[in-house]
Amino acid sequence: MDLTVVLPNFKGNKPTKRLLQGLSGYAEPGRIMAIMGPSGSGKSTLLDSLAGRLARNVVMTGNILLNGKKKRLEYGGVAYVTQEDTMLGTLTVRETITYSAHLRLPNDLTKEEVNDIVEATIMEMGLQECADTVIGNWHLRGISGGEKKRLSIALEILTMPKILFLDEPTSGLDSASAFFVVQALRNIARDGRTFFAEAGFPCPSRRNPSDHFLRCVNSDFDTVTATLKGSQRLRDKPATSSDPFMEMPTAQIKATLVEKYKRSKYAKMARERIQEISKIEGLEVEIQSGSQASWWKQLKTLTKRSFVNMCRDAGYYWARIVIYILVSICVGTVFYDLGYGNTAILARVACGAFITGFMTFMSIGGFPSFIEEMKVFHKERINGYYGVAVYTLSNFFSSFPFLVTIALITGTITFYLVKFRSGFSHYAFFCLNIFFSITVIESLMMIVASLVPNYLMGIVTGAGIIGILMMTSGFFRLLPDLPKLFWRYPISYISFSSWALQGAYKNDFIGLEFDPLLPGEKKLTGEEIITKYFGVPVEPSKWWDLSIVVLILVCYRFIFFLILKVKERASPLFQEIYAKKTLQHLDKRPSFRKIPSISSKRHQPLHSLSSQEGLNSPLH
Repeated sequence: MDLTVVLPNFKGNKPTKRLLQGLSGYAEPGRIMAIMGPSGSGKSTLLDSLAGRLARNVVMTGNILLNGKKKRLEYGGVAYVTQEDTMLGTLTVRETITYSAHLRLPNDLTKEEVNDIVEATIMEMGLQECADTVIGNWHLRGISGGEKKRLSIALEILTMPKILFLDEPTSGLDSASAFFVVQALRNIARDGRTFFAEAGFPCPSRRNPSDHFLRCVNSDFDTVTATLKGSQRLRDKPATSSDPFMEMPTAQIKATLVEKYKRSKYAKMARERIQEISKIEGLEVEIQSGSQASWWKQLKTLTKRSFVNMCRDAGYYWARIVIYILVSICVGTVFYDLGYGNTAILARVACGAFITGFMTFMSIGGFPSFIEEMKVFHKERINGYYGVAVYTLSNFFSSFPFLVTIALITGTITFYLVKFRSGFSHYAFFCLNIFFSITVIESLMMIVASLVPNYLMGIVTGAGIIGILMMTSGFFRLLPDLPKLFWRYPISYISFSSWALQGAYKNDFIGLEFDPLLPGEKKLTGEEIITKYFGVPVEPSKWWDLSIVVLILVCYRFIFFLILKVKERASPLFQEIYAKKTLQHLDKRPSFRKIPSISSKRHQPLHSLSSQEGLNSPLH
């Protein structure tokens, strides 16, 4: 009721944008209501307002009532189908719906009951023919756009929500696909003929009333009309068309429709109905917020789904595994059988630095695939599929086998070709050091993805951060020689590469002896070399260094979890503070309440959305 959404401007050099103004309306149970209007008229803004998904920099005033009672719609409170169909392209239609069902349906349902619900949903949305076809992505050909849209709807109706919002469900689809989507949602009744005829813009007998409405209120047609008139003048033919659209600009048509609607019986009926509904003491609507599945079931399901996606997505890990094998062979052959001569000292140091630094750096290659997975997470999180902690843990568990494989392959090839210090314990430490270093890099890129959700900017940002950490690892400049302020304390201490490289030095050098620099001198011990020449103390042990790397890994994962949680929790608080500041700002500008300030034709209609889109509908 009286819904208003504004985009304030506190600097004062630009007018405050009015996205929605004084919009009132109602929707009755068991019915489908379509919101119509040209691009930029505020349809998506209205849906976001009703679903509680407005951006943090806009402010909404007014009341939203369910059964006559105020209700705040939280995460997962309603089902919402966005314009973008965000799904994992490596899964089939049936798998996608099945995983979604296990993530959200109650635990007391048996596997057979869940499968029955999945099959019923597939039948209901007409997805039988493509049920076992992969959805598709950049390298996999999959289902059509219309089938993707129906799949998006199927995922949201799976739990039989009480409220379902769909943002342009037929946008970008051909006629047949759009027909199937709308047919799946029920046929929408056609109306509006009488009002348009009385207003002086009768709907032609063979024209869709919906198209006729958009023709009336879409200002883009002014350009078409002007072009047609120009063509007529060039042909020296008088414009004798009886079409009112050829004689009146869209702004004048909309103004006429607005005034006619305000005085029409439809506006009066809508106002009376809203008054009746607002007085009803209905039962409070119990909206299930979030999933009904247990935390453990969600973790198992999400881990399995993520693992399947990683197995089928060639760009996630398989391409990296191949590259790691090739690079490991190159490293092993370049540094083959270094031996114990004095020239082998620098070679061993360089090889260890390359493996713990540059080879782990290659882990950023999976960032684009992780960004796509993050998009799915954001959509499912907003719809209440599962929590942030479940996602964080499932990502680690699902990637664990691949990271172990990379570490074992890289470690085995390089360890035995280079012939580092022999012994199983040294081999085990070498592989563990690689494993945790790669996992730290992946965790760091997860943090970057949560802050920079663009894979190009993310790779640049992540590469820059990793480069800074590698620079303070102790290879390019010895740790004791680093400038004490900032670089030595604290950067080198929070750099995983610093601890990983120290552990690698200790693992390889301690216990070995090398030929002296000059003949006749005593042999150089490994302890002396790393302490005197590379500034690495023998104590604490290499296992302490590895434990610090593990601690950094845990901290990175926790920071990733914390960022997602804070962004989620802080959003309502931020909006509340922002709204108060906005209202205080607008109170100082009385003109704002009288005359709307409009600066963008795309984002701001000439008249309020209720005037444009409420013709012969329950909106006014």
